[in-house]
Formats: sequence, structure tokens, C-alpha cells
Amino acid sequence: MTVDERIEQAELSYHHSVFGGDSSQLASADLGLDAVEADLALARGRLLHARFLDERAEDTRELELFERAADLYAQLGDVRGEGEARFWIGAYHQVVRDDTPTALPAFHRALDLATRAEDPLTRSYVLRHLGFAAHQDGRLDEARDRLEESTRLRRELAFHPGTAANLIGLAHLAAQQDRRDDAAAHLAEATHLAETSDAKGVLHWITDARAELDLP
Repeated sequence: MTVDERIEQAELSYHHSVFGGDSSQLASADLGLDAVEADLALARGRLLHARFLDERAEDTRELELFERAADLYAQLGDVRGEGEARFWIGAYHQVVRDDTPTALPAFHRALDLATRAEDPLTRSYVLRHLGFAAHQDGRLDEARDRLEESTRLRRELAFHPGTAANLIGLAHLAAQQDRRDDAAAHLAEATHLAETSDAKGVLHWITDARAELDLP
């Protein structure tokens, strides 16, 4: 059901109970509202994460929202939702707090849940960030494997801005491994995908990558 339908169901359950003397629907209505709350917490957390990326100012409510969403999804038995929320908990620790060791358990849990739920988009996000973790530790081959698998999933989903973002990471890895032709090819494809999907933010990242890697 949609959010509006679940809220409407709660209203109907109230009337059935109070005026009709039938309280049998209250428990299911509660579960529906738990699902609404989980979705809302996840959405609000993501907005705060976007604000952090724009302003670089931490807001601890972001973590609280992601943790609330994960707990509610777990109680509901929503494997896909919990996997997504666990990923964002990891992203908060890795990106906002620069604390990859704390992020890794959340990422691994998210990957397991997303795999079980057959959720390729969340898997692509987790693999991307596990690639960043491997790169940070100097495990370049592992980082490349993670990013390439994430990119494969994003291509299958036609998630062009996300594919372009991954190609920037692959370009950095290629340059670090003295594969400059590969790095240039990755940035060229990233530019094409970003331009055709109107991903202006990604285009800025590509410009920065070209300057940092000294590529045309």
C-alpha cells in the first residue's frame, strides 16, 4: 500500500474499533504506520545526508533517523528496507564521521540483506563504499573489483548518474595503477553519461578528477 493508503487504513481501523466495536484491525494498522514511519525516517535521513554533502556540517539527527528506520524495518521483517537503512548507517560513519572501521559492519550487514532481498540498487551502493574502504587501505585490486561490480549493477539498472560517479572512482584507481589510458577512457564515458542524464553535480566531480589526475 502507499503511504496515504496506510494512513487511511489506520483511520478506518480507529472507526471500526471505536464506533463499530471491532478492534481486530488495530494491530495491522499499527504495522502499517510503522512502515510509514520507517519510510519517512529513511527519507528524512537521506535529505540530511544531502545537506551534509552540500554544507559539510554534521547533523546527528541523520544517524538517529537511519537507526530508527533500520529498527522498524527489522521489526516489520522488511529485509529490503532494513538493508537500505543499514547501508545509510554505514555511509554516515564513513562519509560524515570519516570512521570507516565503524562503517564496515553496517556495510557488510547491508550487503547480506540486499542480496537476500534481490535489491541491486542498494547492493551497488554498498559495493561502491566497500570499494572506497579498500582503496583507502591500499587494497587496489579489491577496490577495483568492488567498484566494477557496482558499476555492472548500475549499468543493468540504467542508473546513468550513478554509473558515471563510479567511473570517476575507477579512473582514480586506474591512474594509481599506471593505467592512464583506462583512466582517460573512464572519464570520457563518465562525461558522456553525466551530460546525457543532466547530472551537473557529477560533471563537477569529473572536472575535479581531470585536474587532479592531469588528464585532458
